Amino acid sequence: MDEVRVTGGFWAERQKINGVATLEHIEHWLEREGWIRNFDLAAHGDLSRDRRGREFSDSEVYKFIEAMAWEIGGTGDAELESRFRAVVRRVAAAQEPDGYLNTKFGRPGQAPRWSDLEWGHELYCVGHLLQAAVARARTRPGADDGLLEVARRAADNVCETFGPDGIDGLCGHPEIESALVEFARTTGDDRYLAQAALFVDRRGHGRLSDVEFGREYFQDELPVRQATVLRGHAVRANYLAAGAVDVAVELKEASLLEAVRNQWKNAVARRTYITGGQGSRHQDEAFGGDWVLPPDRAYSETCAGIGSVMLAWRLLLADGDPQYADLIERTLFNVVSTSPSADGRSFFYTNTLHRRELGTLPDADQPSLRAAASLRAPWFEVSCCPTNVARTLASLTAYVATVDDEGLQLHQYLPCTVEHRLADGRDLCVTVATDYPRSGQIRVRIDSDDDHPWSLSLRVPDWAAQGATVTVAGDTRPVGPGVVTERRTWRRGEEIVLSLPMAPRFTYPDERIDAVRGCVAVEYGPLVLALESVDVPGIQTVDEVRVDTSQPPRLVDGRVTVRCRRVHPQNHEWPYRTDAAESAPVVGQGLDEVALVEYHAWANRGPSTMRVWLPTVPTSRNVPAN
Repeated sequence: MDEVRVTGGFWAERQKINGVATLEHIEHWLEREGWIRNFDLAAHGDLSRDRRGREFSDSEVYKFIEAMAWEIGGTGDAELESRFRAVVRRVAAAQEPDGYLNTKFGRPGQAPRWSDLEWGHELYCVGHLLQAAVARARTRPGADDGLLEVARRAADNVCETFGPDGIDGLCGHPEIESALVEFARTTGDDRYLAQAALFVDRRGHGRLSDVEFGREYFQDELPVRQATVLRGHAVRANYLAAGAVDVAVELKEASLLEAVRNQWKNAVARRTYITGGQGSRHQDEAFGGDWVLPPDRAYSETCAGIGSVMLAWRLLLADGDPQYADLIERTLFNVVSTSPSADGRSFFYTNTLHRRELGTLPDADQPSLRAAASLRAPWFEVSCCPTNVARTLASLTAYVATVDDEGLQLHQYLPCTVEHRLADGRDLCVTVATDYPRSGQIRVRIDSDDDHPWSLSLRVPDWAAQGATVTVAGDTRPVGPGVVTERRTWRRGEEIVLSLPMAPRFTYPDERIDAVRGCVAVEYGPLVLALESVDVPGIQTVDEVRVDTSQPPRLVDGRVTVRCRRVHPQNHEWPYRTDAAESAPVVGQGLDEVALVEYHAWANRGPSTMRVWLPTVPTSRNVPAN
């Protein structure tokens, strides 16, 4: 985490808002809703009467701690360090002598420990506690705050309770698997890795009770090695797959890794929105079937996007394939950065691709009851997404680059410096200068001298299939999607420049996606764009607009525009016609050039209607505009 330093640009601004505004906002709501106070009540024996929040509210406190740990690691903020230690002390005081730590179960007046593995989230909460401890150990090794020891005792309790001679069970919400592997890496204790592998192997054999959504909801209807696609609850599916990759890599289980790799490929090819979002079913927050990707019913939970990033990053580390970094980029720009408002104090839980009616402003003083809020809400009764966004943005630099014995690989582009000392003591230092994604030039300057050759690799996104070039020592050559690698004896001050074609473009859906057949989307580099009603004066809803695809989108004064026409639907007593001409709307001649908004920025200017997939101008009777 201390080897990459963000120096400006799109992500620096979001990290700044996250550190200054979002963390304070989350702490305010955790205190206001009593979710941190639950630990105080546990320490004093008052839980059964006064505990507040859902069964998984402990995990939001742990994700908040994790986000603070990453932020402190990046900024060294002394005031945040003090707040961090205060929350850790309150959590530690609630831990029981045998290491068990949960405010919902196990105390007088509460249900027994581990009595509701389907819905109780006990292991899930422990997983987030371990992740918080890992973040602290990676950023402040040897810190005397006690968090690592609290987590170790909780992990030991899990191993004793659910080991080979213990409860033959697993958690309804995967998360503990990956957390145990990361904790094993941090502590060097392979007991935690073995327990993670045991949980992965137990999944898919019907150990969890059947529920109205089916065992697929928990990914418990089919063993991980036999599944061919991500399915069921989208967050659970991604978290489980991420943990399975961790287990596969550590234990060198090629068949397990191949199974998850295949699940990822099929889910991306058939069950993922253009934004990178995943999950099209509201009732169970789940993946739909293949090609079931309705934009107006996109659930696309923010946490599912974060889970997708976690999974793709692990597969990238395992395989080095740039397709994983491509999806990470798409999801970060168009899901993760879409959730928080511009001021970092309200959030989308779900991320629709089509808003038909004006949203309603949520009550700023009350948690939202609805995950699918029409505008960003300050807090939710289930507030997994704000804390998940906070820890992701705070740890964003971890996704920028990797190293191996050959050299350095850059996967995400932002203004930054990267410094790394190889195992043999040689230093690799580069500075990345770019205005990406506003422009497509990425300039990488070498800031170290070395008498030995090493490789510098740059990702060429799949969307840059035509027109990308790389320039080294004055020599410019075209490059295609994938990875471009330059191996040489680099000298201080030398540069490699990657130029990506940034012309805005129409994107067409697979014809098997029924919900958007006949529509187009507009993209600019890695950014998905949207039509928002505040940019089209004189209309009631963006559903009145059709796009003329005879001319490509243009970049005008920093904004992408498309040619549009307004349609006038014909009202009938029965909404179906036997004559195609009678059913077609009348197309007017108004509007012409309309500016689009970057999807991540929509709904920051008040209530609006919006759509990503835009219907095209139909063959119809044309009339002069009114």
